[in-house]
Amino acid sequence: MADAWDVAISGCLDRLAFERRYSDRTLEAYERDLDALARFARSQGCEGPEGLAVEVARRFVAALSRAGLSGRSIARALSAARTLYRELDSRANPFRGVKAPHAPRSLPQDLTVDALQGLLAQPPTGELEIRDMVMVELLYGAGLRLSELVGLRLTDLDFAQGLVRVTGKGRRERLVPMGREAEAALKTWLPLRPGGDPLGPLFPGQSGRPLGARAIQKRLALFARRRGLATPLHPHMLRHSFASHILQSSQDLRAVQELLGHAHLSTTQIYTHLDYQQLARVYDAAHPRSRKKVR
Repeated sequence: MADAWDVAISGCLDRLAFERRYSDRTLEAYERDLDALARFARSQGCEGPEGLAVEVARRFVAALSRAGLSGRSIARALSAARTLYRELDSRANPFRGVKAPHAPRSLPQDLTVDALQGLLAQPPTGELEIRDMVMVELLYGAGLRLSELVGLRLTDLDFAQGLVRVTGKGRRERLVPMGREAEAALKTWLPLRPGGDPLGPLFPGQSGRPLGARAIQKRLALFARRRGLATPLHPHMLRHSFASHILQSSQDLRAVQELLGHAHLSTTQIYTHLDYQQLARVYDAAHPRSRKKVR
């Protein structure tokens, strides 16, 4: 029988899905986090959200930390908890001042321009490899997230303008250039695309539904291995490479933010890293004391 926690969590997730249009992946993560919160709260004698004290909220975070969760995972759990109380329209949010342990932010791994050119230099053989090539070209050429690639439909392509319409996080839409190579690869793939449904997914699976994220990950890893890439390839690595290469060439952080579909500029700033050699070159070219001996 459902208790106060079950009712509150179910209502919250329904509103996030149908009113706020959260993605399926975010909803699944929030459901796990909120279920964990409910179990912990019950173990502390708290039978519903309204009775949760700040001390219990802090003990919940401490329990997650002792269980070995990363700072990033704990921060997501706190976000889910705050969202629950926001959707309950509760004036007393016990999680408002509770903070997650500091999570060190690691730089995303990307590929060099030479590595990507080598990966894409060989012409594809067979229909599946043609499709895989298109997916790589879109992930790198347009900087797409994996979920955005999965959600693409034929109607999202605008060959006249060279653009692709993307539905990103929070159901926000943006238009991004697809790139010449991606456009050429798409034109090779479309006559081979199964199903023929003009309103269907751009990359349909055997069922006619969009090819799943896990299937795409496996195909791209195999695609890279067959082409001799030493680094294991995953879809986000291509998006990271897109962002890093654009930023290093243009130094236009705002433009990269728009292309990536980031809601906040701080998210994009992680791509401003430069390697030591590049920093040294900039210093040598610009600083008046560079390469000068001190007497």
